[in-house]
Amino acid sequence: MQNNPSYYNAYLSRDPRFDGIFFIGVTSTGIYCRPICPARTPKEVNCQFFDNAALAEKHGFRPCLRCRPELAPGNAPIDDAHRICHLIVDRLDEGIIDNSISLESIAAQFELSSRQIRRIFHKEAGVSPIEFLQTRRLLLAKQLLTETNLAITEIAFASGFSSLRRFNDAFVKRYRMPPSRLRKSNPEVVGPGDTSAVQLSYRPPYDWTGILKFLSLRALKGVELVTAESYVRTIQLKECRGWIHVRQSTEQDVLILEFSHSLTPVLPILLKRIGNLFDLTARPALISQHLRQDTLLQAAVDVNPGLRVPGAFCGFELAVRAILGQQVTVKAATTLAGRFVQQFGQEVVTPFQELYRLAPTPERIAIANRDDIVKLGIIPARANTILALAQAFASKTLRIEGGMQPEQVMHQLMTISGIGRWTAHYIAMRALRWADAFPKEDIAIRNNLGGITAKQAEKLSHAWRPWRSYAVFHIWGGLS
Repeated sequence: MQNNPSYYNAYLSRDPRFDGIFFIGVTSTGIYCRPICPARTPKEVNCQFFDNAALAEKHGFRPCLRCRPELAPGNAPIDDAHRICHLIVDRLDEGIIDNSISLESIAAQFELSSRQIRRIFHKEAGVSPIEFLQTRRLLLAKQLLTETNLAITEIAFASGFSSLRRFNDAFVKRYRMPPSRLRKSNPEVVGPGDTSAVQLSYRPPYDWTGILKFLSLRALKGVELVTAESYVRTIQLKECRGWIHVRQSTEQDVLILEFSHSLTPVLPILLKRIGNLFDLTARPALISQHLRQDTLLQAAVDVNPGLRVPGAFCGFELAVRAILGQQVTVKAATTLAGRFVQQFGQEVVTPFQELYRLAPTPERIAIANRDDIVKLGIIPARANTILALAQAFASKTLRIEGGMQPEQVMHQLMTISGIGRWTAHYIAMRALRWADAFPKEDIAIRNNLGGITAKQAEKLSHAWRPWRSYAVFHIWGGLS
């Protein structure tokens, strides 16, 4: 809990750059809000400030129904403690689905004890992992109750509760109202349908056109459809299959995610993946302020202060795409990737004529014949690399997902024949969400910086740390 006067001044400014950085608990009402809340400003003496929603709820505050704290964008993890804290949440989200993951098993993945994990989590979030997860579950449930037409029972299970009774009890205890009250106050969302939509917040500005253009050039035929306004794709998570449609709101700083109800059981994982893909937790004001200090980048940053680093929906999918893109044009790599999907992607039915395949899984590729890959026009050496990558994924000796330790994963990747430093850094940049990746060997980077050497590029890049990934995308866009 913080009580520094600067927090109150930031709150008075209603500046969206502070959204998600802290929350305000109002003692006179028992409610906590985002810094951008349009409600009447309380007196400073009645305000308490918290670093996250879970901490506010631990102190007895309930979420505001106007500014809706569950929509606040998250903080970008930078140091190891933050990284581990966020990865713990990811593992717990995965465990929600099949109840197969305990805190002890998560701790073992980091070679730590469960006691150390609890200590790290409490230091970073001020609450225990279970308290943090409970807040996330309830806030997700609150969002689904407010925005979707899902039945309350479906929402309870989608949010991670093992029974409707436990969900109702937790909701009433924490928010002092039954879940049905939110549904009654929003009757327009109730009704039949095969899809629902939720809002995903970001900190403005956001270069939506730019990220769609990047993804469009690399879209997997049959799996992804990218237009000038939206992104659509097929999804397979665990045993659930379906599709999503993402567009930008014209009225608020949010993306609208429409999803087929077949994906409801894996909604926590889906939301995390979409957040990674569209870099929704970025802090553009902070990043731009740092990068524009270098005269080499100043003009590019001023032209596009809302630049995002496109992430990846699936680490394996992105890694295969990166391998196919080695030493060929983007267009040629996209063509090869399309053939790969047609050969190994399973058929699926969607409402979109252009979407009819699921992305190939590592388990399917791991047992493939090399000749079946080579006949697609992929050279034998790259076919071997893809097979080795798939086998590492299928055996669970390799994971590629946002927040993992970049250096460790890159080292693992580079032990696979055919994956060098450039490919490893590109994968780390997009699939690991590493903000400080820098593929210094990239010829486009070196040419746009004046035809310099890789060593010279590396030396220049130190001024851009810890946001070198964003600098790379500014450089790829061309420098004025």
